[in-house]
Amino acid sequence: QVQLVESGGGLVQAGGSLRLSCAFSGSMFVIDAMGWYRQAPEKQRDLVATITSGGTTNYADSVKGRFTISRDNAKNTVYLQMNSLKSDDTAVYFCTAKRRGFTWFNYWGQGTQVTVSS
Repeated sequence: QVQLVESGGGLVQAGGSLRLSCAFSGSMFVIDAMGWYRQAPEKQRDLVATITSGGTTNYADSVKGRFTISRDNAKNTVYLQMNSLKSDDTAVYFCTAKRRGFTWFNYWGQGTQVTVSS
């Protein structure tokens, strides 16, 4: 049974930083890629960043240069370091994981709220 639990969200002023963590429980062997999505009120859920088991990263254009995704396989944890936060970054952030052999993300966390005040 795969379970993802996010933490680290909160309220921060514009220009500030936050680090989100996603703890993964289950067999990491079956997971190929992990990532973060976000959903603002009345908007669709959008990709923020992904990282493969080999360490290849991908970012949405809106966060390039400000956000960094990383993973600690020994701790079964994925991180999202968010710097230079803007009010547009306000959203619920979801951790996600993709099972090997699949082309879509299969597992999702419950989400953590990030609010950036201007």
